[in-house]
Amino acid sequence: MKIVGLTGGMGSGKTTVSKMFEKLGVTVYIADAEAKNIMQTDATVKSALIKNFGEKAYENNSLNTAYLAEIVFKDKQKLNIINSIVHPVVKKHFKEFLKLQTAKYLLFENAILFENGFDELCDYIVTVVAPLELRISRIQKRDGYTRSQILDRISKQWDDNQKIQKSDFVIYNDDLKILENQVNTIHSKLLKIIESSK
Repeated sequence: MKIVGLTGGMGSGKTTVSKMFEKLGVTVYIADAEAKNIMQTDATVKSALIKNFGEKAYENNSLNTAYLAEIVFKDKQKLNIINSIVHPVVKKHFKEFLKLQTAKYLLFENAILFENGFDELCDYIVTVVAPLELRISRIQKRDGYTRSQILDRISKQWDDNQKIQKSDFVIYNDDLKILENQVNTIHSKLLKIIESSK
């Protein structure tokens, strides 16, 4: 089974693209959602987060994402600490998840695929890109962050050109009308490539 990484910066529209792949019958593993679930439910991870970030990391026994985000996006060292706690567990969970799959390929959605070396798990990589101002507008509507907060967070991720250079396919998400066509084309190409490589 082939693993197709799907990545892109904040506000690029990875979730929209993922849903289009899902409509085509592709199984999607969303690393960010799984990481949050692990942070909420895994006792060892919870203990490590409280040890490193204090009792405020959880509020009423729920992960305090706003508190943690405020800390890690201001301090790269703290971001590295949280990644070192969570990402090995996500990787393990993903490998267990893989054992249950039977399709020709699976989509592995991860916003920081390259930054954390998850690209090494992938056979092919799709990067979603969009103009910066459009990304900022989407994030403001979705999360309510200020422009400076958004730019600060975007600056912590690889820029689009770095990602494109290491990708097999690029999706330009600035027009919903042509977005679906791009997804359908890539899906067809992937199936042909996988079929011919047997």
